[in-house]
Amino acid sequence: MAMSVGNSADDGAMCEINTTPLIDVMLVLLIMFIITIPVMTHAVKLDMPRPTNAPPPPVQPEVITIEIDFDGTILWNGTAVSGVDALEKYFRVESQKDPQPELHMRPDKRAKYDVVARVLAAAQRNRMKKIGFVNVAEFAD
Repeated sequence: MAMSVGNSADDGAMCEINTTPLIDVMLVLLIMFIITIPVMTHAVKLDMPRPTNAPPPPVQPEVITIEIDFDGTILWNGTAVSGVDALEKYFRVESQKDPQPELHMRPDKRAKYDVVARVLAAAQRNRMKKIGFVNVAEFAD
């Protein structure tokens, strides 16, 4: 907005048009145009097949607990395993199942890292995919 300040000697009529009401009217017209336009809806009709029977419930995988004691003893669901070689035989059998069982590792907090790493490496070599550590809250000391 500009304002013209003239001399007191210039008493002529002002020839500039006031555009503020024109802009207001244009904004009102624009808003009315936007409101009155019908909303364009793009819909694609699809004929989806109807299920004749419900799908079978998901099968829960078997859970295998592997415990590693402080002295390096490996327990497979509570049964002692003679070593990593025997453990690999168990892994080979279990990796062929469908669905593949979940391995829940539960190492003692005093267990050597070497034993835990060898068990994890054996599981990985035999393509076990679902491996997790359980009850690791006791390591927070």
